[in-house]
Amino acid sequence: MRHHTVQALEDKGAIAIIRMDDPDTLMRTVDAIRAGGITAIEITMTTPDALSAIEQVSAAYADDDPVRIGAGSVLDGPTARQALTAGAEYVVSPVLKAEMIEMCHRYDVPAIPGAFTPTEVQRAHELGADVVKVFPASALGPSYFGALRGPMPHVKLMPTGGVSLDNAGTWIEAGARVVGVGSALLDEQAVAEGDFDQITDNARALRRSIDDARS
Repeated sequence: MRHHTVQALEDKGAIAIIRMDDPDTLMRTVDAIRAGGITAIEITMTTPDALSAIEQVSAAYADDDPVRIGAGSVLDGPTARQALTAGAEYVVSPVLKAEMIEMCHRYDVPAIPGAFTPTEVQRAHELGADVVKVFPASALGPSYFGALRGPMPHVKLMPTGGVSLDNAGTWIEAGARVVGVGSALLDEQAVAEGDFDQITDNARALRRSIDDARS
């Protein structure tokens, strides 16, 4: 199951990262993103009552095979277990913690820990990371991925932080298997005004950027 989920995330090309206070708004946002063709959703543990949110969204999309719900901002093994019990299909972290990877693999679920330097990226791979989240990716840009991919083509990389609707394809061309996109996708003003059509349009723009890069 774990490798199937990793392949599904790679095929999708993007994970939408959601941090939101209101459960109803969160659900409508997920629906809007899904309508725009982005079907991997990460709900961060910094979201109030995040476990309930993961459980709610997972249940709502239980029969929708293209949709993959994950947990983000997971900092340790126990939190990973809670997220998995709530229904998360993959776990993402901004840091590298062996216990988080071990917990995910115990449940046959992909672990996506964070790393930044070449040494950290390789260490994450050696610990069993299914994909390595390079964070904050904005600090060095897409060219950094080309540099990493040279000596480490065996590592699957996901940039997060600095990925926009316009440059997502550039990251893919540089070697990213999947990109993590948060604020660029979830326009704060659109969410505040309840303009979910704008969120859908943003998701479509992100989808086009990735698909054009791959074609």
